[in-house]
Amino acid sequence: MEEFAVLVDALVYTRSRNRKLQLIADYLRETPDPDRGWALAALTGELDFPAVKSSTVRNLMQERVDPVLWTLSRDFVGDTAETASLLWPDPEIDVAPPPSLSEVVDLLGMMTRVSVMSELPKLLDRLDANGRYALIKLATGGMRIGVSSRIAKTAFAQAFDVAVEEVEEYWHGLAPPYAELFAWAADGAAPPDTENRPTFRPFMLAHPLEDTIVDLKDYAAEWKWDGIRVQLVHAGGETRLYSRSGDDISHTFPELVEALDIPAVLDGELLVRGAHQGGEAGGAASFNALQQRLGRKNVSKKMLAELPAFVRLYDALIIEGTDLRELEWHRRRAQLEQFHPRLPETHFDLSQLVEARDFNHLAEIREGARDDAIEGLMLKHRTSPYVAGRKTGLWYKWKRDPLLIDCVLMYAQRGSGKRSSFYSDYTFGCWNGDPDAGAELLPVGKAYSGFTDDELKKLDRHVRQNTVNRFGPVRETDKSLVFEVAFDSAHVSKRHKSGLAMRFPRIHRIRWDKPAHEADRIDALRALVRD
Repeated sequence: MEEFAVLVDALVYTRSRNRKLQLIADYLRETPDPDRGWALAALTGELDFPAVKSSTVRNLMQERVDPVLWTLSRDFVGDTAETASLLWPDPEIDVAPPPSLSEVVDLLGMMTRVSVMSELPKLLDRLDANGRYALIKLATGGMRIGVSSRIAKTAFAQAFDVAVEEVEEYWHGLAPPYAELFAWAADGAAPPDTENRPTFRPFMLAHPLEDTIVDLKDYAAEWKWDGIRVQLVHAGGETRLYSRSGDDISHTFPELVEALDIPAVLDGELLVRGAHQGGEAGGAASFNALQQRLGRKNVSKKMLAELPAFVRLYDALIIEGTDLRELEWHRRRAQLEQFHPRLPETHFDLSQLVEARDFNHLAEIREGARDDAIEGLMLKHRTSPYVAGRKTGLWYKWKRDPLLIDCVLMYAQRGSGKRSSFYSDYTFGCWNGDPDAGAELLPVGKAYSGFTDDELKKLDRHVRQNTVNRFGPVRETDKSLVFEVAFDSAHVSKRHKSGLAMRFPRIHRIRWDKPAHEADRIDALRALVRD
């Protein structure tokens, strides 16, 4: 555990991506099994200890530290794990030596909601401040130390001089601490067997089109649907549904798992049925409808009936044992079109190609695409193989231009990780009428991206100097600063006081120059709803 704590501490204070890769790679080479496997799982978010929550840590601290001191310290530091690790009192009696990472994982896994209040302190007592910080981050599943799953996998590939695409190919068929993966990469053993497991394969991704103009003789166009990218896999008699990041979401969409019983690996967009799409019943609803199904552990019969899911197929990686990924796109498309009729039409359809005379004509078609569930266009080179990651010149995404609206900053909250000292999460609203006639602001969205580091410092200073109220970690500001907010679409929402919600809001510009009373009204946002 001490070595893992040193790694976590170094990663927290390192901004360089190359340095992070080197730190992780060195740790993986030098650390024995199974500790290095558990560390890899922790860094990639693959560990879950249901008994340990952030509230557990808070409750433990309030038993040991003055509650007012704890609250003030947590608010100042901005991170529960860091605050607790520094304030945890030294044990009054001799304790056992620091545990290994494997021992920590075993003990955390055995804890229950009842036993955690007595067992977790025993572990914390055996560690120093760095160890306690790493332990709390590990136990609560909130690393947030600037290491993405992709960085960890790349570091693994770098550590043992193997291809990252191969690492991702094997990764999702294995469970921590990844003994087979290390045996293959570090010791030269045979690759893990994934052929008879319903294993996730890395997605092929697209580059933004930006200023590129393509020849439609070389590229095929199809709609970019506004759902979530998924991979449906049937192998070894099992079917699983994976998200873009490789998370298994089968339990959330059981109707899709039951719908595929032919050995295959299919790539597509997960959508739910809507009342209309282009006038046709049973088409795709907006992302707002799909969002009601996402992340649910239990799906009721009512929800299955009212929001039935289906997959709009983009591509086929494997069909009945034949790997198609080396084939050119147009040949894979032909195979998919032949295979599609064998699937139930209630749960699968094909993403249709968009025909255009030339690139300018295609731009006109894209400009008019404001219908439900359409996010833009995909352009795919007709001869491209299916390769993991983003390869220049093969696939492009041409998203429709964002919508813009002027909103007023209402609330701010501190961020996490390297932003824990800054107020970087902003809630903003629109006027529900004429502000000069006494109208009020209603929250319409929240964003934490779209600004530079220098702008963040100015925003943080503005929040601190213009705070009018506090609600725990949230500060209410005076209603003086206008954000020009970019977003993809607007939807009706019962969860928001305004009755509206934005899809992918981000700060487009900070309008230091614009008076708050000139920000937009709720009616302007409501007019953009396409539900």
